[in-house]
Amino acid sequence: MSVANPDLSSFSLASKTAVVTGANTGIGQAIAVGLARAGARVALVGRSAMDETVAMIGGDPNDTLEIRADLSTLNPVQEIVDKTVAWSGGLDILVNNAGIIRRADAIDFSEEDWDAVIDVNLKSLFFLSQACARQMLKQGGGKIVNIASILSFQGGIRIASYTAAKSGLAGLTRLLANEWAGKGINVNAIAPGYVETNNTAPLIADPLRNKAILDRIPAGHWGKPHEIAGAATFLASPAADYIHGVVLPVDGGWLAR
Repeated sequence: MSVANPDLSSFSLASKTAVVTGANTGIGQAIAVGLARAGARVALVGRSAMDETVAMIGGDPNDTLEIRADLSTLNPVQEIVDKTVAWSGGLDILVNNAGIIRRADAIDFSEEDWDAVIDVNLKSLFFLSQACARQMLKQGGGKIVNIASILSFQGGIRIASYTAAKSGLAGLTRLLANEWAGKGINVNAIAPGYVETNNTAPLIADPLRNKAILDRIPAGHWGKPHEIAGAATFLASPAADYIHGVVLPVDGGWLAR
């Protein structure tokens, strides 16, 4: 192999089928576009229309599938798998990106806000992973990429259920890797730092919080959704075949400071 012309085929997702949850906006949208540009067919899962994501992907319209699903319950879990397999004949990659956040001081945090976040960010994620893994095991393996958070490592403030869910997700990523690595399924996670999304809009709009966050980021700027997509594409590719149970920060250096 020539150094000037390296073999990059192990980074290709050609012939692969991916499911991306929360693909209608933000990080999920950027990941869906990234996987498609690496060659994957992508099943886009979201609560609202994903026309913008489909347009950004472009190309052959038969290479994307829209699945409307609300992951606040387990009702759509098996349907997502069944529709994807019926459409593409298999399921090779799952990106668990869908998530919600609720903000309140811990002293005032409600049971309703606790349950809502845990249900979407942890419970539905586990059972969708389980359903997809059953299909992957039939095929001989696959890749699961969870979207964790720097709050998987830190406490944060005013987001009790989100921090609990993302901390739990880090542990769950390692547990599933332990159980499934020997069966051909890679389970890893990405821990984004502060990224410009709908969830972080209130922080960006608060001058004091925005400045405090920016002052802490060595890279000097908020992350962009597309800056998460590269890590997800890598972890979904054959190039990451020997990577299991990793929670990879993509945070502009936040945790290093």
